[in-house]
Amino acid sequence: MVPPFDIKIPSFHFSVVFLDLGPNVEIGFQSVSGLSATVNTEKVTEGGENRFEHQLPTGVTFSKLTLKRSLRISSTVTKWCENAIENFEFKPSNLLVTLHNELHLPLYSWNVVDAFPTSWKLSDFNAESSELTIETLELQYHYFKSISLNDVIPSF
Repeated sequence: MVPPFDIKIPSFHFSVVFLDLGPNVEIGFQSVSGLSATVNTEKVTEGGENRFEHQLPTGVTFSKLTLKRSLRISSTVTKWCENAIENFEFKPSNLLVTLHNELHLPLYSWNVVDAFPTSWKLSDFNAESSELTIETLELQYHYFKSISLNDVIPSF
């Protein structure tokens, strides 16, 4: 048996579920980016010590979550974005981003808390190419929490 720390987790098999927009809403996306956090620091100089400045943590900043997929004719998520942009009605939603193994079993998940759309873009239309129209959603969120199978099933 391979210990959990030796498991290689692929980045190409994943799902995104909007937990507050209905059951099993919009699982298939082409790419997800922006699951990142940065600890902000503040410089503090100590009196009498001129060789360095202390760097003290002041908080955490989370980047925007970017989701890409081919444009859908009818989509709950697109309607959710349109409602925010066109009517300025924001209904935050929690998301679950999950990496899966080859058997589609979850390996690692992130609970993204209170996400709302801040940008919606379409790829360029080009009559000289046969590419799909790509929809790009940018979401602001409060924070994310990692969920490991080791947290749920300690013997894994």
